[in-house]
Amino acid sequence: MANTQLKEELIAYSKRIGIDKIGFASADPFVTMKARLKYQQELSYQSGFEKGTIDERTKPGLLLPEAKTIISIALAYPSKMKAAPQSKKGDRRGIFCRASWGEDYHHILRRKLKLLEEFLVEKVPDVISKSMVDTGELSDRAVAERAGIGWSGKNCAIITPEFGSYVYLGEMITTVNLQEDTPMFDQCGSCNKCVDACPTGALIQGGQLDSNKCIAFLTQTKDMLPERYRKKIGNRLYGCDTCQVVCPENKGKNANHHPEMEPDPEIVKPTLLPLLTISNRQFKERFGKISGSWRGKKPIQRNAIIALAHYKEKEALPSLYELLHKDPRPVIRGTSAWALAEISQNEEVKAELLEAKNKENVIEVMEEIKKAIEKIEISVEMKMETMKEVQ
Repeated sequence: MANTQLKEELIAYSKRIGIDKIGFASADPFVTMKARLKYQQELSYQSGFEKGTIDERTKPGLLLPEAKTIISIALAYPSKMKAAPQSKKGDRRGIFCRASWGEDYHHILRRKLKLLEEFLVEKVPDVISKSMVDTGELSDRAVAERAGIGWSGKNCAIITPEFGSYVYLGEMITTVNLQEDTPMFDQCGSCNKCVDACPTGALIQGGQLDSNKCIAFLTQTKDMLPERYRKKIGNRLYGCDTCQVVCPENKGKNANHHPEMEPDPEIVKPTLLPLLTISNRQFKERFGKISGSWRGKKPIQRNAIIALAHYKEKEALPSLYELLHKDPRPVIRGTSAWALAEISQNEEVKAELLEAKNKENVIEVMEEIKKAIEKIEISVEMKMETMKEVQ
């Protein structure tokens, strides 16, 4: 029999410790989700960051024997930045997505779940629980939907009536039997704005995402970015907010009642040029507290180079020459070669590329240099043709 009084006590306690929403779901297998995950796998739409097998991701009982209930929690985060610095010539800036503003949300939610777990132990000493945030086997979104936290939107995010999709999710599997909440089902209706606005077409249709095309995923990879996506990145250093920003359910939603989630503008909208030469230690000291740092500095530096190319920032040329000639990482050298030709198609840039080509021994980088030189040569030819026509 479900314990109604204990559930009410947990809800009251969750409010006292700053949890914005709490919901309760059964620990039964996620049958529909299992079929969906298999289909995603067949289409190669998964990112590779997923943890566990499909069975482990859809059968809570495999993660915690005798599991009865899954407690889902949501914490709302800010969508607006106070005193955001402007990006201007000579001081171009990149941006971290909203989910990476403030302290790393994994730490924040784990603290809340730990407090909730301790409270539960006080009430039921023999209870066994297992908590997870984002990096666990279970789908936070599937759990939250079943627990009535919100509905699964076409943008593949949980949308809550109170906070839109600007919420962090976590869950706790437990052996205590608690009364289930009513699941919340699709309320997107005919709206298709997120699918239409996706920069890379990663949202194949409402609720289906090809992770390999998603900018949020691409910014976290460590290899060379496919050329077709580079100009789509813009000035994003980590993550992408497009499908959330265009969502009508997010209009006017901005939760700033968690001080630890408030962004430091100089960290989440940093000047790009210094990122090209930042040391590992400096990177960790400056960015280590935000979730967007989890993959290290290399992806952020690569994305900063792409952002400088997006702005066609000529003041970046000397730094890019240095990276092209001296950086030990092929991805950084190759991306620098591409960026140089995007920023300026002149003889000086061509000469730097030719010099780099003569000493480069990594095929992938050589190809990038070759394409960059060709781009400059085509540009020069077109200019000459235009001049002849004018004469």
